[in-house]
Amino acid sequence: MAGLGGLGHLAVKLAVALGARTSVISRTPDKADEARSLGAEGFVVSTDAGQMEAVRDRFDVLVDTVSAPHDLTPYPRTVAMDGTLSHLGHLGPVTVNTTDLLVGRKKLSFAGSVGRPSTAAVLGFCAEHNITADIELLPSSPVNTALERNAVRYRFVLDMSDLD
Repeated sequence: MAGLGGLGHLAVKLAVALGARTSVISRTPDKADEARSLGAEGFVVSTDAGQMEAVRDRFDVLVDTVSAPHDLTPYPRTVAMDGTLSHLGHLGPVTVNTTDLLVGRKKLSFAGSVGRPSTAAVLGFCAEHNITADIELLPSSPVNTALERNAVRYRFVLDMSDLD
């Protein structure tokens, strides 16, 4: 997985429950313990050239869950021959060097809504494997505080019971 935020932490949990050997790629080393606590076996700091070189052509699938605009350039190089870079997080324009995909017959995929039956199947799988989103619960009255705060692990959920 690339990214360990609101979507990424769930992707790690799902991959682990499916039996995948899972690694997390992050910009900084501060999420390594968190990634391992979710079940990831490996952790790679994307800003460390040596670590990125060590995982060159390693991953069958790399799921990019980073929600902000970011450079995709290093990611195709980590994908193994016939592997897939699946871009899920950022919904804006992306640029990718197609040569990095061509060498190794790599694929770039995007995912949209899969419809109700598939969503129900994933929710059933999550229920069966006790996969839930890690959240920070806040009362709804200070909603502006939640909106102004830039740091959350992993999602804010507002408790509406304080409303009349």
